[in-house]
This record gives sequence, C-alpha cells and structure tokens, in this order.
Amino acid sequence: MTALRQRKGSKGKESGPEIQNLNPDSSAVPPHRTSPDVWTGWTILCGTFGALVGVCLGLACCIYVATLHENDLWFSNIKEVEREISFRTECGLYYSYYKQMLKAPTIQQGLVELINDNMTESKRTINLLQRMNIYQEVFLSILYRVLPIQTYLEPVYFYIYTVFSLQAVYVIALYITSWLLSGSWLAGVLAGVWYILNRVDTTRVEFTISLRENWSLPFFALQVAAITCYLRPQLKPIHQRVVLWLVFVSTFCFCLTWQFNQFILFIQALIFFTLDALDFLSPEQVTSLYLVQAISLLSVWLLQFCNSMILGSLALSFVVAALSVRHFQRGLKSGGLLSRVAKLLLHTLLVLALALSINYLAKRALQLWSDEHIFKFIKAKFGPGATRDFDASLYLCEEAFGLLPLDTFERLGGTLMLYPYLSTLSVLLIMLALVALANLSDSGFARARVAASRDESLIRMRPDVAYNLLHTVFFGLLAFSTMRMKYLWTGHMCAFAAYGVCGKDIWELYLRVIHCSTKAKLRLIRYTVPIVILAFLYYKFWPRLMEEVSELREFYDPDTVELMAWISSKTPKKAVFAGSMQLLAGIKLCTGRVLTNHPHYEDKALRERTRQVYQVYARQSPEEVHRVLRAAGADYVVLEDSICYERRHSRGCRLRDLLDLANGHVMDGEGENDPDLVASPDPRFCDAIKTDSPVYSSLFTRVFKNKTFNVYRLKKPKKKGRGEGKAVDRAV
Repeated sequence: MTALRQRKGSKGKESGPEIQNLNPDSSAVPPHRTSPDVWTGWTILCGTFGALVGVCLGLACCIYVATLHENDLWFSNIKEVEREISFRTECGLYYSYYKQMLKAPTIQQGLVELINDNMTESKRTINLLQRMNIYQEVFLSILYRVLPIQTYLEPVYFYIYTVFSLQAVYVIALYITSWLLSGSWLAGVLAGVWYILNRVDTTRVEFTISLRENWSLPFFALQVAAITCYLRPQLKPIHQRVVLWLVFVSTFCFCLTWQFNQFILFIQALIFFTLDALDFLSPEQVTSLYLVQAISLLSVWLLQFCNSMILGSLALSFVVAALSVRHFQRGLKSGGLLSRVAKLLLHTLLVLALALSINYLAKRALQLWSDEHIFKFIKAKFGPGATRDFDASLYLCEEAFGLLPLDTFERLGGTLMLYPYLSTLSVLLIMLALVALANLSDSGFARARVAASRDESLIRMRPDVAYNLLHTVFFGLLAFSTMRMKYLWTGHMCAFAAYGVCGKDIWELYLRVIHCSTKAKLRLIRYTVPIVILAFLYYKFWPRLMEEVSELREFYDPDTVELMAWISSKTPKKAVFAGSMQLLAGIKLCTGRVLTNHPHYEDKALRERTRQVYQVYARQSPEEVHRVLRAAGADYVVLEDSICYERRHSRGCRLRDLLDLANGHVMDGEGENDPDLVASPDPRFCDAIKTDSPVYSSLFTRVFKNKTFNVYRLKKPKKKGRGEGKAVDRAV
C-alpha cells in the first residue's frame, strides 16, 4: 500500500518522479516484530504524551515571560497611569484603542468612533480600521465586554495575558514543526527549550507587549507548521485539504495583525517559486499555496475597508505574475539540463518583470505612496552614497534597522543551538543542490543514478524539509540585513536546529559515510544526543533562569507621570498636543487628548506632518515654528530635553542632526560638514525658547516644566493678510 501511495503521489510531477519516491514515510510501520494493533496503540500513546509535553512547554514559556514582565515593572502594584506609561512608543497607541473600545457606551458606538476617528490626527478624520492593524484590539475588547470576567480580571491583564498566551502558541507551533520534520517529539522539546533560553534573540514580548509582531509571529509560526504538514510525503488528499485550510486561517490571522505582512509574504512567495522551479513541489501544491496567500491578502483588504496598500503590495503582484506566466509558459519542465536551465532563467525574468510592472501600475492607478518610506530606507541602506532624506535617515539611525550584530551568534552558540544549526544547514544545502540538479537533468543517466541510490538513501530531500531549508536561508538573509527582522528567523532557527539533532536524515547520512549504518545505532544516536544536550542545558541554565525570575525591579518614571497628571487635570479634553511621536502615543493613551502626529508611520501625509512638527528641534525661527504648529492644529507643544540635547546617538544620527541635514543646515558639535550645507540664521528652537525673550514669549507661553519636559501653549496668532500661511497649511 505504501508503494501504491508513492506512485499516486508522483503523478502530478512533470519530471523527476523518482526523486519524490526516495522520501520514506517517517511514520511507516515495520512489518515484523510487532502486530499492527500493538504498534498503533504505542504510536497513539507516544503521540499523546508528546502533545502534552508540547502544551506544557508552551505554558511554561507563557508563564516565564509573564513573570519577567511582572518582576521588571512590579506591574501588579503600580498605578494605572504608570501601567499605561509602560506601553512605550507605538505600543501605547495600539493599546489606547483597546481602552477606547471598552469606554464606549456600546460596541457599535465604539466601532463607529474607530471608523470616524478625529482624535488621533488633529484636523483630520480617519478610519483607524483601514489605516492600522488593530482588529486584535477590537476583538479583545468585545470579548472582555461579553465574557463574565470583569469582576475578577482587569482589562489590562486580559490584554497582556492574551499576548503572553500567544507565546505559548508560538512555542507549540515550533514544537510541531520540528516534530513533523524529525519524526520525534524530542525535537520539539529541544526547539521549545532553545526558544526560551535564547529569549533575548527570539522575542521581546515582555517589554513591547502591543507591538504588531508579537501578535502576528505566533500565527506565522503556525502557518509554517501547517505548510510543513501540507508538504509531507504520502499525505492523503482529504488531509491535504484540511491542512490547506489551516494554512489559510493562520496566513489570514498573520496578515490581519501586522502591517508588514506583504513583505513577509513576498519573501515566502519567492520560496514557493524557488521550490517550484527546482521541481520540489507539484503544480497543484504551488498553485494552492499561491492562492492561499492571495485570498488571505484580499480578505484582509476587504476587512480593512479596501486598504489600497494591500492591492499595491509586492506579494500580491508577485503571486499574480507567477500564476500568469506559469499558465502561459508551457513546457517549462521538459528537455535536457541546459535547456531547462535556460527556460528557468527566462521564466524567472518574465515573472520578476511582470511583477514589478503590475506593482508599478497598481501604485500609479491607486495613487499609493504609503509605503514609499520603506523603499527609501532600502535604497539608502544598500545604495551608494549617503542620504539626507529625513524618513530614510530616521530608520537608518535606529540600531534595530542596522545589520545583525555579531554578538548574536555568541549568545546562540552559548546555548549549543548554533552548531547543529550550521552543520544541518550546510549538509542540507549540498543535498538540495544535488537533488535539484538531478531534477533538472531529466536524463536517463540521472534517473539511473537516482534509482541506484534508492536503497542507499544518500540522495533525498523531502518537500517539507526543502521548504524549511529555504525558509531559514531566506529569512536568515533578511535578519542579517536588518536586525529587527531577526525575530522572523531565530524562532524557526530553533525548530530547524532541533530537526538536525533529532531527525534521522542527517544522522543516517553521517553513518553511511563512515560505513556503520544500522537501525539500532541510528535510533541510539537520535535519542541520546538530544537528551545529552537537554541535560547540559538544564545544568548550565536552570540556575540562571531561577535567578532571572526572582530578580525584582520597579517601574519608575516620575517626570512622565507628573506630565500625564498635569495634562489630564489642567488642559481641555479637546486640546491638541504636538511633540515627538513616542511621547504623543503615551499622551493619547493616558489622557485621551488629540494628537498632531503619532508613531504609526504608514501614511505619506502623516510623515510630512511629523517632519514639520519636528522643526521644534531644528534651527527655525519662532514665527515659522508657530505657523507650522498652528497649521497642524496644535494648542500645546511638549519639548523633551532628552531630544533637544540628545547624546544617545552619535553625531549625524541625533534627531536634531537629521533635521539640520534635511533642511540643508550645518550640524552643531565637533566634526566636519558637507560643503553645501549653510549656517542657519536662527538658533535651535527647543533651546532658544527657554530664554523667554519677547520674540518667543509673544507666541508661546510655558505652562508646565519639570526635569524632563517643557510644555508651551501656543498663543493665538495675529490676523493675517489674505492668503498668508496657505502654503504651510497645505504642507502640514
């Protein structure tokens, strides 16, 4: 029956069906020694125990990060305003919508307020459900209102516990992936333990709870596990359809919860394209995976009120191009090696050219420029010469968007994960190249070699293994280029390394190379090595973990608390505040005041307004700053000494330096300046305003001050002549 299923599974292949037949079913039952009933019972028992271990490991990770969060902030004992301040930067903005939904009289009224929001951006009414990925906050707020938990669980705990619970889902997904690849649940244990021990490099959820990636990456890990299952050899058609639905649901949830989904799916589509080109996937499989991506994106497009950014995404353009070229380009997988390679190169060029053309035309037709800052950043990062573009420089100067630091590998090596990962990666890349060459050759000689090697099992590459191999390669390259993207790689890295330790493919190859391959030795190594590694990790890291979870700290930010209390009690509820994006997100959450700008940077008009508001830290005249702030609708402006006199970044990367360069002004401090920069005739506004000279006091009145913040109220301008200030209004 196994041979029959293998022959049926190879019908859809255009070439190289023998390669697929080399993939033994990891769950095949030995025909001797034990009866089928006994073997089935033992398999069910082991599977049930392995599933329980995976759930326990996920819960352990959830409790671990929740404990770290509690111990770091003393979250259960601080004031509500301090809890809200702990949601730093854009985290506070996202959480504010959860809080807003709970405060609404009804769910329907809360949704109406989100769809017609005029508090997030002054002088503008925006649809938050269209602009931002906040359906998770909406869903949680509805659940909290519906479920009978209000009497014993505060809203903030319901929120953070949900995010921490998703970490359990993340670990379970990695557990399943490594188990499917290796055939041993010990690999899942090793993957989960490595994920927890490498917490610094695998997640930052305990201090950036509301970030979109903390919501989406668990679903992405589930999607990878579902794809791994979908690509397993000898999977029955009915099971394939069920698993494909799981792929769709996880892909949809991933897309719905993170605005950067299109770039991640684009990389994944490139992986599907590569596997298809190298003949590792059947036409039906790759078409189904492409369609899942497209349908998921279009579903999110509908839920986000026809968000044009999704229609103009690279992922959707590439999927359409790949399916179109595949449909019209027949005979791609026929002929000899040179012929197939030439056809493959032409096919790749056609797909890329068509994808870029579709993407360009879609953006032109939709007048879509919301994501242009990302392409500016990529161009500035990898292109020649320096840039003075404010948006691109803002990203380049952040450490999170720099190259992956080398000390990352020191930490990964300290937990013994890096070494099996690299060895598995190198061996499988060689095997991938050999199998791909055999698939592309399509010659009688190559087929004979493949058939001869069937018994020796030296050349084989299951489709699920090939997918995970390319997944770790592609996302590893992304992590190398941009440190913030490492969280897409390091989690899967744990599962892949665990597969290398516990999977029989690699060990069987090693044993055959040294001519001592037996089933007993293979079984002994597969179970002994992971147990030894787990014992070493327990001995080395268990005391550290206990020390880490017992270390107690407390949240302490009295200046920000004082600022929020003053705003709440001393300013009108409809007052509009200008300032840094990070601080304004906290003001929105803690006080509910109207903002001029905020950290969600995925809108061109908002980026321009932010640059204009940030002129308070540039060398500008008080009249110019006053006009810009009034055009944005600001009543108050909050100046931060930590930005005005910044020392965190080096010269050229301080916010005031970025503004000077964008304005064509000479940077202050020691160091050379480009010859085309000119000295500004005006002093730095954030510093000069403290002199309270008449030119400043006639336009601004200081109404609050502490060690960190200075708040100024804008005075009403004198009557202007007709047309005065219209250019500024249009810019802001």
